[in-house]
Amino acid sequence: MSSEEAVREVAGRARTASHVLATATRSVKDAALHAMADALLASAPAILAANAEDVARAETGGTPANIVDRLRLDDARLAAMAQGLRDVAGLPDPVGEVLHGSTLANGLELRQVRVPFGVVGMIYEARPNVTADAAGICLKAGNAVLLRGSSSARSSNAAIVAAMREALAGSGLPEDVVQLVPGDTHDSVKALMRARGLVDVLIPRGGAGLIRSVVEESTVPVIETGVGNCHVYVDASADLDQALAIVMNAKTQRTSVCNAAESLLVHEDVADEFVPRVVEALQEAGVLVHGDATFAEYDGVVPVTDEDHAAEFLGLEISAAVVADVEGAIEHVRRFSSGHTEAILARDQATIRRFVAAVDSAAVVVNASTRFTDGGEFGFGAEIGISTQKLHARGPMGLPEMTSSKYVVVGDGHVR
Repeated sequence: MSSEEAVREVAGRARTASHVLATATRSVKDAALHAMADALLASAPAILAANAEDVARAETGGTPANIVDRLRLDDARLAAMAQGLRDVAGLPDPVGEVLHGSTLANGLELRQVRVPFGVVGMIYEARPNVTADAAGICLKAGNAVLLRGSSSARSSNAAIVAAMREALAGSGLPEDVVQLVPGDTHDSVKALMRARGLVDVLIPRGGAGLIRSVVEESTVPVIETGVGNCHVYVDASADLDQALAIVMNAKTQRTSVCNAAESLLVHEDVADEFVPRVVEALQEAGVLVHGDATFAEYDGVVPVTDEDHAAEFLGLEISAAVVADVEGAIEHVRRFSSGHTEAILARDQATIRRFVAAVDSAAVVVNASTRFTDGGEFGFGAEIGISTQKLHARGPMGLPEMTSSKYVVVGDGHVR
């Protein structure tokens, strides 16, 4: 069987299973999510052993440390995956929610209600926690899911999906609402991208190259998640002690995630005071600073390039520049941002309002770390990803973003 035939076969099974899931009650779906969480914990030895194989293979192959960190599972991360499924079970069911309702002048009753997409394809890199997150969110929103993780996590993903499918078998829902896409080559990815009519929407989650490839090559509609070149702008009116703490948290709390800060901008009026403090703190934390002329006056800072300003480092590196004012910061963000998250640290309300209004990103944060742009932190439960596009969904995508809608029109013998 060719890759295309194998992918279309599992997609067909997912389509059939999605018809059952679309009409499942909340109690059935929530019970399945709890059973899946229990199964992950019960299967912990097998999952962690499979993950150890993936990690060892990655380290032997010279995979960068930040990617290995995304790949690695331990008891705490596995417990968090299980808790994520329980958290989703505790959220309201979006399916059937009435978005708008009215009675027309002719007496027709009109309602717009949330409905599942049907079959969702996930194409993602390295992070095996996405396997559980995507399965849980898609299931609660009434969607079957086809999971195509990277080959680097194939053993982990197989063990996680096996545990969840076993749980589904005893829950009253078809096992095929959660499936791995067969194959380790790019042919299987291409087949998934071309399964229009069987797959309703694709969501790529990973680096810029993966996302660009899916967006440009897919015939299936795509919800684009984006890379995170997140900026922090320190204004002249900022509380500099607070600003230093926020910059350090945004950059160093966890570097391998898309909401970590990658770019730092400092108002020239506070540069003499703030730049040496932040350079010292960043370097003590092991961060390599790519800086403009002001930053480059300090030992250990390397000259910054436009490529650095546009980079998602996903590691202990940051680009840095001094700007004349908030307008300079806005212009820099417009030029180099990936549209994910930008933060302003300021006390002047007019400056804050200007930045918030002028910066066009999925999230704009005021006097807080960029690390808060996250479905869990926003109270959405486990997220499917963070969308940087402007259609349908933008920002952290939780349950409502994994649905479409339809109109229900009720009459009593009405004819036009």
